[in-house]
Amino acid sequence: MPVLVAGFATACGSPHRVAATRSVSTPAAKPTSHLRGLIPTPLPHKPAFTLTDSRGGRFSLATATRGKLVYLFFGYTHCPDVCPLTMADIAAALRRQPEAIRRQIEVVFVTVDPRRDTAPALRSWLKHYGSSFVGLTGSERQIRLAEQASGIPLAPPEKAKGGVYSVQHSSIVLAYSPDDRAHVAYADGFTAGDYAHDMPILLRYRTRT
Repeated sequence: MPVLVAGFATACGSPHRVAATRSVSTPAAKPTSHLRGLIPTPLPHKPAFTLTDSRGGRFSLATATRGKLVYLFFGYTHCPDVCPLTMADIAAALRRQPEAIRRQIEVVFVTVDPRRDTAPALRSWLKHYGSSFVGLTGSERQIRLAEQASGIPLAPPEKAKGGVYSVQHSSIVLAYSPDDRAHVAYADGFTAGDYAHDMPILLRYRTRT
């Protein structure tokens, strides 16, 4: 699995308040004239990890999203900038699409802060962006393995001191087309317009039968 190159969104704070810096991303590849996202080389395959969704069920990324365009992002609900901005941009892009396109798209948010991001917290936070958005959690080891399987750069382990701990994560969003390949990746700095422009194009990549 190729490792995508991007900056980290670094955050630190107390259990009730987290401050963060904006990430600076290094492109994995230059955009083509057709897609505005970054083109990974080689194109990553959709990983086959299974985690727990916000309703307590098992969620297999490969099987539950088969045939859809999937936006996969690793973040956390206490993030004050990159995570809410990314989810808001994807949500805004979806609102620009006709229903026929929206129903072919799945947004999957995997927490990297499972201690605070309980199932109710994930559900409540994601509802601000889209009622269909999927929130996933698991043990810290399971989540790191999912990041690794996705080719996402692993952030340094969190550091705790005096009841304060930091949370670091990649700003990368992987967009897997219905052919189970990520034809583009996005990082901090892309806009809702970029996502909206690429959605119909990414849905055209399908497995030939």
